[in-house]
Amino acid sequence: MSLFNQTVAVTVINLKSIRQRMAMSLSTVVAIALVVAVLLAFLAMANGFKATIQGAGSPDIAIILRPGSDAELNSTISRDQIRLIDEAPGIAHDGRNPLVSGELYMVVDGIKRSGGAKSNLPLRGIGSQGMAVRHGIRIIEGRTFNPGSNELIVGKAMTKEFAGFDLGQTVRLSTSTWTVVGIFDAGGSVFESEIWADASTVQTLFKRENYFQTVRARLNDPSDLDALVTYVTDDPRLKLEAMSESAYFAKQSSQTSDLILYLGWPLAIAMAFGALAGALNTMYSSVQARSRDIATLRAIGFGGFPTFVGTLVEAMALAAIGGLVGAAFAYVFFDGLTASTIGGNFTQVVFSFKLTPQLIGNGVVLALVVGLIGGLFPAIRAARLPIVEGLQG
Repeated sequence: MSLFNQTVAVTVINLKSIRQRMAMSLSTVVAIALVVAVLLAFLAMANGFKATIQGAGSPDIAIILRPGSDAELNSTISRDQIRLIDEAPGIAHDGRNPLVSGELYMVVDGIKRSGGAKSNLPLRGIGSQGMAVRHGIRIIEGRTFNPGSNELIVGKAMTKEFAGFDLGQTVRLSTSTWTVVGIFDAGGSVFESEIWADASTVQTLFKRENYFQTVRARLNDPSDLDALVTYVTDDPRLKLEAMSESAYFAKQSSQTSDLILYLGWPLAIAMAFGALAGALNTMYSSVQARSRDIATLRAIGFGGFPTFVGTLVEAMALAAIGGLVGAAFAYVFFDGLTASTIGGNFTQVVFSFKLTPQLIGNGVVLALVVGLIGGLFPAIRAARLPIVEGLQG
């Protein structure tokens, strides 16, 4: 019999024998499935958070801040500076007015629907062009706020996670009472985690009359960003920093998503060592239980290589099953799950876990690595098993 036929025959025998050690095989499958499920939960969390943050950014929208400000919360821009930005090159117009929005970003208190814990929520005061500057913003319930009034519109994602912001409800923010008059959709981006109100009203009630924190400006074309950057940097009356909104949010998302990954991968790898121990135990037990069969095959002319491959394939098969079970579990229970966490402005960002085929592939690869290592040494043991010792086992 050829080496290939020997290998196929031994592999088939090994796979059929799994049923004889069902309990131990299942323990290995479950251990690997847990490793994969935990890893994919963290990967889906990081991916969903990044998609939510970066989805708000657009290359033809510029965000202007004070130099050195890592977040909107830390920036300061005066009213006079905004008037100068209105005249900057490359800024789009709606016919008469430049598409520029001076904005404030405030932190207010909110209560989570689940558990009732207090959280920091973002209140954004936007100018008259605030909605026109952005892409894809639409009111899905109610209406927009009236300028000069204590009225709010809130992102639809935030209403799912935090109590008190349903349409028509009144809410206390700082020392003032506000009414929710509209719910808006922002295409699943980070803006759906925010509360919006008239900028001048926010300035008055929060005693911030003389300044804004950021400016958003719609560009005629993404290529006009360089001219705007030069204008706000070189003008001695400005000395501000400008970047595309997409670049700003990419920077914001990387900090938190990287932290999630730094937690997820070490935990998954630590658990993988436990699963590896289980896989080694299972495969050594498999070799021991089949020692007489292995020795018999060797005695009638089968080589050590087919035995090695057959044992390794058995371990890889168990690992693959565990990986697929863990991926299925993560998809059913985590994909699309809504959660919130602290973003770059120290306020809650509502996002959904997002599991992709690439991430599932990462989880299955980890499972196969565990199976490969867990089966390698038992496979070597099976290939080198002395015939006499095996027949006496």
